[in-house]
Amino acid sequence: MTVTFYAQPYDINAAGFYFTDEDSYREKIDSVVNDYGDPVEEFEIQFINGFVLDSKLAQAITPTQCNIIAMMDAMATWTEEQKLKVVIAVHEGGADFDIGTDEPDDIEIDLYPDMTLQELALQFVDEGLFGDIPDHLSRYIDYDAIARDLAFDYDEVMICGERYVYRLM
Repeated sequence: MTVTFYAQPYDINAAGFYFTDEDSYREKIDSVVNDYGDPVEEFEIQFINGFVLDSKLAQAITPTQCNIIAMMDAMATWTEEQKLKVVIAVHEGGADFDIGTDEPDDIEIDLYPDMTLQELALQFVDEGLFGDIPDHLSRYIDYDAIARDLAFDYDEVMICGERYVYRLM
């Protein structure tokens, strides 16, 4: 799916334009003039249409004239997991991320897709994080209590209709 943006001039006497790639952006950005023939220099960049995860990325990192080229490149080349890392770290965790210079793979995050804290507690017990638990004692484990304890370090979020448990480090 093609991602579509709109450049809305701050000048109320000028019309904006839609663009979908770097070439169409660069072609139009320098040619916009207002009703009086004066060049327009400042624009608000708005995400219009694209994949839901790309819209979440645009919500997390507001597109501007300074970062729009890097944002279009990221939307076209990053994997879904890289986009998720940035969306969760910035939008949910409040992390700083410069889309022009930072790399999504540098974000330290434990990400568990399609899971709740209770399911993560069960997985951790199954993996032996709490040591060897004999079968006759396993039915006495309070997974809800473990999930409440995990909530101190982990959070749940719903993105694009899928639940994730994550921990930012």
